[in-house]
Amino acid sequence: MTIPNIITIGRLIIVPIVIVMIMQQRWSTAFVLFVVAGISDAIDGFIARKFDMRSEFGAYIDPIADKALLVSIYVTLAIVGAIPGWLAIVVVSRDVMIVAAVLLSWVMSRPVEIKPLLVSKLNTAAQIAFAAFALAANAFGVDLAGLEEVAMVLVATLTIASAGAYLGGWLRHMTT
Repeated sequence: MTIPNIITIGRLIIVPIVIVMIMQQRWSTAFVLFVVAGISDAIDGFIARKFDMRSEFGAYIDPIADKALLVSIYVTLAIVGAIPGWLAIVVVSRDVMIVAAVLLSWVMSRPVEIKPLLVSKLNTAAQIAFAAFALAANAFGVDLAGLEEVAMVLVATLTIASAGAYLGGWLRHMTT
């Protein structure tokens, strides 16, 4: 067990706590925990690369922790009415599609390697920023003066573009 893996497991443990905080409308605590989770993601990645502590376990658990956090946040924010349900559906659908494609390719003995694409990295950054904004808006009364709709459209557009890019790559892989 490496230090980055321990940090990632800690991030996974934070996920249900953040969800409970949102459900109880303890917005400040939810925001702080979300920020801590985000910082821990950067720290575990830095340590893994800088000190050559990469592991196969870490390669699997880190993206699982990231997705668990983001999907849970979006679903919970939609449930409490802090963001529109359609946005949570778009975010969750992309991840379900990717997981289903990976599982199907594995079942068909054609495993596909999922590499982060630029659009995927931009998508993740936009999703994290918007989730942080939604939490901050409720915790501290932050208002982007009408930019909320633009941010939601940006998140949805990047999410759909990322899904399309992964789907295209998966289809090419499966038909060759």
